[in-house]
Amino acid sequence: MTTPRGQAAGFTLIETMIAMAVLAGGLLALAQVFTFGVAAIAAGGAHIIAREKATEAVESVYAARDTRTITWAQVLNEAGGGIFIDGAGPLTQAGADGLVNTADDGDVETIMHPGPDGELGTGDDIDERLDQFTREIAITDVSPNLRRIRVTIRYVAGGGWREYFVETLISAFA
Repeated sequence: MTTPRGQAAGFTLIETMIAMAVLAGGLLALAQVFTFGVAAIAAGGAHIIAREKATEAVESVYAARDTRTITWAQVLNEAGGGIFIDGAGPLTQAGADGLVNTADDGDVETIMHPGPDGELGTGDDIDERLDQFTREIAITDVSPNLRRIRVTIRYVAGGGWREYFVETLISAFA
């Protein structure tokens, strides 16, 4: 006995090809998600350094104001008559004044990584220069006794330039 063709069960070749194309599209999307995830993890260390260096710069300005290391008139960029260098520059160590992005800054900052033994503070530690980072401190007047500080850290991560910034207000009153 033969069954009529209209009642046959199973998949045709066309249905199978469409199902395979949909499955392949889903797998490619999943692979792309993994790629972005790995790139984000790889950039995580640089992002943490950028965040800490931006916060450190803001805190140093507040500390200098509070301890009267600098006057209110000096809490400006050089173009406005202050002591902070205009524009972006390398991520340098603070000079004698304890402030970054001023004329007396030292060499480019470094960060220590554990060496082959996996322990920090031993003789095989690796000292990495932070050459891939730049820092810019922009200080603008909001009112006579209030200024906006914007610290921008730019760095290379994941094959391209990224940017992290902190923006805050500072008053003339400690």
